[in-house]
Amino acid sequence: MDSRFWVLLGARLLGVLVLVLWAVSYFVGDNGEKEFKKTLQAMKQVRSFRAAYVGHMTGTQTSETSWEVDCNRGILRRSDHTLETSTNPPAEMRSDQLLVAGKKYVRKDESWSPNGFAPEAYSSKWYCVNLAQGTNTNLFPDIATMIQRAILEKGDKKTVNGVRCREWLITMKMGGPEIEHNTVCIGLDDHLPYEMNADYNRAHYSFSDYNTAIPFDLPDAALQPVNAGDGAN
Repeated sequence: MDSRFWVLLGARLLGVLVLVLWAVSYFVGDNGEKEFKKTLQAMKQVRSFRAAYVGHMTGTQTSETSWEVDCNRGILRRSDHTLETSTNPPAEMRSDQLLVAGKKYVRKDESWSPNGFAPEAYSSKWYCVNLAQGTNTNLFPDIATMIQRAILEKGDKKTVNGVRCREWLITMKMGGPEIEHNTVCIGLDDHLPYEMNADYNRAHYSFSDYNTAIPFDLPDAALQPVNAGDGAN
């Protein structure tokens, strides 16, 4: 037979082998991209959550932030605590704010005091719209970018906030020679993120109480209009 026949046959067989190996890796292998696409879709269904952050801007400064968000009622509570130990005595700053029904309240003397109108950015509506659209919130793992640019490696299973999740090792190319190493723990059953650790600021994030009823201590002035708040539809 013509040698070209064997060349063409070999090329076709090689092509079939490549497809088979790809299929095996997709359905049997680690396949972080497949799992992260499930996470991206699951996050679009989130309507309430709690989140917490601890970061170290410098060797002497620690920042902590917590969020409680209800998309349906348009409520967000954020608490911040910063401690700087390089001073004597150590400097400490705290703030506690509530955004509800287009109004902003701050915590003073164990009660809420009005503090103007709630900003659109980083309100409950802002977080919920970005989650629903699959865009970056600067709080949750940027799953869409990780799918596009990161190397995803399957890690071990563990329990975070009472939920079994699998840790994924994320190697993110930041442009040029810079590389960032993160970890994200994704729920085994619901595919939602429950923990993230990042190189930047030695940051630790945790997430919990997805789509649960979150109780809020609301000021009297906000109780009446809360049902007509800024929740995302």
